[in-house]
Amino acid sequence: MTRTARHPVPRAALGLLVGLTLLVAPASASASPSATVPRPARADAAAEPTWSWPVGPPIALVEPFRAPPTPYAAGHRGIDLAVAPGGSVRAPDDGVVSFAGPVAGRPVLSIDHGDGVVSSIEPVAASVTAGVAVAEGEPIGVVSSGGHCDARCVHFGVRVHGEYVSPMLFLGGVPRAVLLPLAD
Repeated sequence: MTRTARHPVPRAALGLLVGLTLLVAPASASASPSATVPRPARADAAAEPTWSWPVGPPIALVEPFRAPPTPYAAGHRGIDLAVAPGGSVRAPDDGVVSFAGPVAGRPVLSIDHGDGVVSSIEPVAASVTAGVAVAEGEPIGVVSSGGHCDARCVHFGVRVHGEYVSPMLFLGGVPRAVLLPLAD
């Protein structure tokens, strides 16, 4: 499945990612062809990213993405989003389920979005199986237990050609809080 014109990787985010990669990556890693991010499909790629959040509002970021200094070093290769146990999990973008099952004792679901982009969410008791096409926003499972989140959050990771990148590049940041007037 190829990325459609309505789901580009934002050009500004690509520039930031490439710049940060060149600053923190060792010289041998910066030359790696697997570290490149696919080019956006549209000329107006500076438009707002279009992936949906995999959990419903309110969006609460529990733990941000922290790139490791080397491929095997400690880091946080995704973001953790607060969610109630049994809460619904949805596909962040169109794609094909590439994996749904246990990994090291925790239930994981991965979606291939095309162009080398794969998202993974855990812990998720999947309601879909590998090989099934999913649409953005479609329910794909419920929050389960296991891993470092253990039913209080979901870990959402994104890989581009096998390299972990911040999911915020595809989501556009944490939505703003809206203050409402107090009722009398």
